[in-house]
Amino acid sequence: MDTGNVLASLGVEGATAAAHALSLPAEAYGNDAQLEVMWAMKAYNHAEVYYNLISSVDPKFLKLTKSDEQIYTKFREAFPDLSIQVLDPELLKSVDAKEKWRPFCNQFEGVVEDFNYGTLLRLDCQKDYTEVNTIFATRIQFYAIEIARNREGNNDFVHNANSKTKQQKKDKS
Repeated sequence: MDTGNVLASLGVEGATAAAHALSLPAEAYGNDAQLEVMWAMKAYNHAEVYYNLISSVDPKFLKLTKSDEQIYTKFREAFPDLSIQVLDPELLKSVDAKEKWRPFCNQFEGVVEDFNYGTLLRLDCQKDYTEVNTIFATRIQFYAIEIARNREGNNDFVHNANSKTKQQKKDKS
């Protein structure tokens, strides 16, 4: 999806209107298809930027929020045994999982901006965002899991693979 062309086609006024629309509470809308497309574009852009970031910078040194330490600590307290390398969607989406995740997520209201916004999350951290490797999660779930993946070395594979590809291209030229 080339979101740059879509956003450019909106023009300044359209982009401003879209930004305003995305800032309104969910209760202000029904099931508006255009709004869903805007949300999907925003989530896709976030995923693309994040993947490019972990591909380019050693993930161990990334700081995703000003509250990374608190998010990581609380995440591992609440989910000490959650395997984050390859996520089981049921551990995020089932009724039981939602009951466990809800108090974790809600403690970050007012701490992490847009903590409950929808975000794309990779299931297998060694793979890119694809239809089969991506689920919809809240922003705080994304932060908790990706901060843990970065700190625990799970995202090193993506970074190292990209570094190796860059080096091979450099060697060929």
